[in-house]
Amino acid sequence: MKPNILFTLHMPPPVHGASMVGKYIHDSHVINETFNCHYFNLTLARDLNDIGKGGIKKLFDFIKQLICIWKAVRKVNPQLCYVTPNAKGGAFYKDFIVIMLLKIMKQKIIIHYHNKGVATRQNKILDNFLYRQFFKNLKVILLAEVLYEDIKKYVPRKDVFFCPNGIPDVKDTIIYKKHNHTKAQILFLSNMIASKGVWELVKACSLLKESGVDFKCHFVGKWNDITEREFNIKIHQQKLEDYIIAHGAKYGKDKIQFFQNTDIFVFPTYYPNECFPIVLLEAMQQGLPCISTNEGGIPNIIDQGKTGFVIEKKNPQQIAEKINYLINHQEVCKQMGENGYKKYQKEFTLNTFENRLKDILIKCCDKTLKP
Repeated sequence: MKPNILFTLHMPPPVHGASMVGKYIHDSHVINETFNCHYFNLTLARDLNDIGKGGIKKLFDFIKQLICIWKAVRKVNPQLCYVTPNAKGGAFYKDFIVIMLLKIMKQKIIIHYHNKGVATRQNKILDNFLYRQFFKNLKVILLAEVLYEDIKKYVPRKDVFFCPNGIPDVKDTIIYKKHNHTKAQILFLSNMIASKGVWELVKACSLLKESGVDFKCHFVGKWNDITEREFNIKIHQQKLEDYIIAHGAKYGKDKIQFFQNTDIFVFPTYYPNECFPIVLLEAMQQGLPCISTNEGGIPNIIDQGKTGFVIEKKNPQQIAEKINYLINHQEVCKQMGENGYKKYQKEFTLNTFENRLKDILIKCCDKTLKP
């Protein structure tokens, strides 16, 4: 008999890593064939700019969510409740109430973190108290081993599982491609948020220009706390119009085309919630060498010197140096792309993710794991 699982998770819109993984789970044949699945969407934000904001409407919507979750538990009688909570701040306080409701209803719970920040708040008296109640008798799924440090104070290692993200295969993937670009093509693809490293990459482009390097850097992503006007003014001030172009948000085939017309992928993030960015998996899927930072679980994605480079955060000089190195060592660039694609095939396909998650959930449904 299939176990009943109530999945309380985030799904798009808005589009971000956690919501996309939520959609993958919701649509997964592996998960839906293994369990009797019941889904509840935790999302309250209407778009990316709305994330983290409060308001009367959101409060009423949240109360409605709690009532719906209570009714769903009574109706479904799940053997396991799967929740994707937030790790800190106001969103954590909201999710704390969800978890406490499930505990009052005597549910077995596993949480799946797609963000981090517990360790940054654990020395605050209120947060420390709430975390102790929150994590009691929980199982936790993390995206990478390195992220365990964030919750180590509250969760024994035996109660933690690791399940790296995976992404769907893409038709017509071009691997080991050889471009005939007269200029090296560099790609940044993410929401246009300052802490994603946008300005650091712009500065690196300025340094490359001063060194006489010929290149074109494409910024692809939805305008956020960086506006199109602000970005273009900056590019004009630094006389980088011939080197940098911003394209706005691109999705589906349009997004894939940017990956396939690129030589080097750069993602110099220091975004506080960055854990296991899917965009790096997408770049590896397309056979690109990746330059990114030592934020979150990124060092578990990029093998230093083999599939790309992991650099310090907020360091335009290092970004420029690594880009310049790859431009001047095309065989190394090609080999890194090949290695990245092989690692994607081995560790980061959607099928691998689905089966890892399935195995974790089966273990957690086992009676021997009851708290």
